[in-house]
Amino acid sequence: MYEHHTQRLLSRRAFLRRMVRHGEVAVATLVFSLAMGTAGFHWLALQGWLDAFLNSAMLLGGMGPVGTIKQTSGKLFAAFYALYAGIAFLTAWAFVIAPVAHRILHKLHLDERTARK
Repeated sequence: MYEHHTQRLLSRRAFLRRMVRHGEVAVATLVFSLAMGTAGFHWLALQGWLDAFLNSAMLLGGMGPVGTIKQTSGKLFAAFYALYAGIAFLTAWAFVIAPVAHRILHKLHLDERTARK
């Protein structure tokens, strides 16, 4: 997926295309996670669509649920969704940062190789 350390640095245009692709995957992951959370809170915690969306967005953003959940199924869903949401958010963020980190490391490696010559 990424260029090998012996290859030239990716052009700025190709790098921006890579960033867009990674951004699209990250956004798709977050939208899917938000939809899954909204549906779960709606059906398992018996919340209205707006409250379900609010709770899933707050958990996905790392803030925590809003209001009280009375149903056992809703509480279990909220607990497992909170664990999933933390991982999903960090994964999406890492997916956006990965091309930038790779480019920096690749550039440093190229600079190091030219300095040794």
